[in-house]
Amino acid sequence: MSKDQLIYRGKSKDVYAVHEVPYAGKYRLVFSYRATGYIANGQVVFDPGRDVVVGAIAGKGATACRFATHFFRLLQAKGIPSHYIETVSENEMIVEPATPLGMPVESPEFPGAAPLLNLEFTWRNNATGSFWRRYPFVRPGKNLRMIVEIWTKGDTDTLITLEALAATGALRRDEIERSIALVQDIATIVSQEFAAHGLHVVDGKFELGRLQGAADKIVIIDEISPDVLRVCRGYVPDAEGHCQAYQQCVRTALVDGRRTIENKYVVPAPDFMSMFR
Repeated sequence: MSKDQLIYRGKSKDVYAVHEVPYAGKYRLVFSYRATGYIANGQVVFDPGRDVVVGAIAGKGATACRFATHFFRLLQAKGIPSHYIETVSENEMIVEPATPLGMPVESPEFPGAAPLLNLEFTWRNNATGSFWRRYPFVRPGKNLRMIVEIWTKGDTDTLITLEALAATGALRRDEIERSIALVQDIATIVSQEFAAHGLHVVDGKFELGRLQGAADKIVIIDEISPDVLRVCRGYVPDAEGHCQAYQQCVRTALVDGRRTIENKYVVPAPDFMSMFR
């Protein structure tokens, strides 16, 4: 597949257009070693919830591909549509071409105008990460009942309201409703799969798109990997689903007007990857 054309290079993988049989016309996802996170006290802290690449993790691509394969096949078995076709190597899979949900720029003649290239759907079982940093009046670990937020993707991800999506014409209201329902269906399956292994998914994020030749059909695209999930152990819910272990698990700080939050019981991806093959 050396003649494949690079279409997109992201934070955790590369996308190529395949020109050779038997997958000519399809896309190839190559999962990379790149990892996102932040720098704390001069040390790299890997965090899939961040949007800046801060380093590399050996073997991460193969691990992410195995994980994604497991869940795409699980979704197939449950009748959830996706772009997945087949896994062809330890860190590569073949998928149907799909167009990410977006919108062309309406007035390109204005300096600074730009298209909406992609949307990312974040779903949250409990309050932590950027949700708590934006809403610090909320108790960490609060049950958010799988709320879905939508972000525009770019150099910096930006939260966009459902009203703005509809008002701009980026998505119709019925498409917004279908997209949120699809994300919650997938999130439920993923959460249940982890719960069966004694782990709890705090939050995650998916990307949706339209399959080539089926513009009205919105499916999950991109990947389901350790990069898009925050997983913990020691989750102890009360009757309302709020985590009771938050006092022992969560550490927050406010320095120079910048809030941070860390979760002591978060499980690193290598510790749970062997569960899903």
